[in-house]
Amino acid sequence: MKTASAKADFDQRYQTHLKHLKLKGLQPKTIDAYARAIRRMGDYFDHRIENLSPAQLTDYFSDLITTHSWSAVKLDLYGFKFYTLHVLGKPWAMPNFIKPPKVQRLPDIVTVEEAQALFCATRTLSYRVFYFTVYSMGLRLSEGLALKVADIDAVRRRVHIRDSKGNRDRLVPLPAATLSVLRRFWQTHRNPELLFPNRQGGLKGARSASTPLDRGGVQKTLHQVAIDCGLKKRSRRTACATAMQLT
Repeated sequence: MKTASAKADFDQRYQTHLKHLKLKGLQPKTIDAYARAIRRMGDYFDHRIENLSPAQLTDYFSDLITTHSWSAVKLDLYGFKFYTLHVLGKPWAMPNFIKPPKVQRLPDIVTVEEAQALFCATRTLSYRVFYFTVYSMGLRLSEGLALKVADIDAVRRRVHIRDSKGNRDRLVPLPAATLSVLRRFWQTHRNPELLFPNRQGGLKGARSASTPLDRGGVQKTLHQVAIDCGLKKRSRRTACATAMQLT
C-alpha cells in the first residue's frame, strides 16, 4: 500500500516536473534528458526521491557512472537539480557533487575523398542529400533535420540556422553546389515547409509530411555507410571543412 502511495506521489511530482521543464523554455533534448533523469532515479529509489540524503546520492551516482558516460551522469545531476529547485522547492546544496575528468580531444576530420565516398555509398537519396548538406555547411545533425525551405536564402547565398546550441540563431554560408543539390532534391518531394521530410508513405507522404527525417534512421544509416567505406572515425558528427566544393 505504501509502495502504491509512493508511486502515485512520484507520478504527480513528475508531471509537475514536466510542466516546469516546458515553462522554462528548455530545448526538447534537454527536456527529454531531465525527464529521463527523474524517471531513472524514481526506479532506483522505489519512487522515493523527495528526501534523499547525500550518502544515498553518492551511492546512486557512483553506481550510475559504472554503466553510463560522464555526459549522462552530468545530465542526470542537472535534471535532479532542476527537480529539487522547481518541484521540491528546496535549495540546491551540492554544486560540486561530481567532477568529470578533463579530456581534450581533437575532432575527427574526413578528407574530401572520404566524404565523397560516403555520399556515393549512400543509396537512399534523402539520406545522401542530407549528409552532403550537413557536411558542406558544417551543421549539427539536429540543425540539418530542422532546416526549412524558408531558411534558404538563395540570393544572399546563406542559410538561417534557428534555435541552435544555446537557443541562438546564426547565418551559415551556402555553397553553390549545396544550393544546386537542394533545389534538385526539393523537386522530388515539393514539401512546402520541410527540406528533409520523413520518408513514411514514400514521395506522396513526403510532400505532406509535417516531421523531418527520423534522427535514429539518419544516424544508423551513416554508421553503416561509414563501416562499408572503411572509415574508423570516432565522432558521429564528423567534421568537414565548410569551404569544400563537392560535386
